Amino acid sequence: MRLHVGCAMWRHAAWQEGQLSPGEALRVYAGSCNAVEGNTTFYATPSPKTVQSWAAQTAPDFRFLVKLPKPITHERRLIEIDAELRAFLGAMEPLGPRVHAWWVQLPASFGPNELGALAGFLRRLPNAGRSAVEVRHPAFFEDERAAQQLERVLGRVGAEWVTFDTTLLFDGLPASAAEQEAWSKKPRLPRRTRALTEFPILRYHGRDDLERTVAGWRPWLDVVTAWLREGRSPTIFLHTPDNASALPLARRFHDEVRALVPELEPLPEPVPTEPMTLF
Repeated sequence: MRLHVGCAMWRHAAWQEGQLSPGEALRVYAGSCNAVEGNTTFYATPSPKTVQSWAAQTAPDFRFLVKLPKPITHERRLIEIDAELRAFLGAMEPLGPRVHAWWVQLPASFGPNELGALAGFLRRLPNAGRSAVEVRHPAFFEDERAAQQLERVLGRVGAEWVTFDTTLLFDGLPASAAEQEAWSKKPRLPRRTRALTEFPILRYHGRDDLERTVAGWRPWLDVVTAWLREGRSPTIFLHTPDNASALPLARRFHDEVRALVPELEPLPEPVPTEPMTLF
């Protein structure tokens, strides 16, 4: 039983003093959170040297939710992707046990009629690694039969259904340019709280107003606490419209859950971003 928390990125001007080199930013972030979304891999497969640097900056128990590249999931829609998949998995090898799951985020147009492609693709992923699927087609949330079909596909390989909770984001009109931009990009779907595996994954999106964001996650405290009591080890990612407050919010969420489940390990104490001095 363990709770991992993190953000959509490991580098943000609001979190770190001064200019950190690429070889330091992740190390500093990992001193505050114990997981991160690997969103950059959606846009380009990094070099093995870059991935080796990620591994060197993090402890073996740090967790990456690694997003599959866009050409695999969105352009080819999981069909005829063997070469691209081999190249991507090979590049990720230096992360070793830090890979929490292979994150298959599918486009909103990927519906129930393509579940055969998803089933075939999931069988191609490494048996030693977990997989996690995020769907955005409304049918999976509005049609119980479609949801059950998806759960059967995921269940055959022990994959998790990633929840992206944007209900608070869409509760009321945008109050800023950042919220307006989030409205234009994020999916508007019902909240889903069902876990399929030992390792449920939640992506929670708040608002600019920090206290409103905290109030909005109250239902999740009960859900996450129940998961932990059942012996599950959930991973929670905190998002806000500009993500400036996401890191302290992730730590606050962990603190609030730990107040309910005191046996949880505490998060690491943040490491200083400025050189230590004697005086």
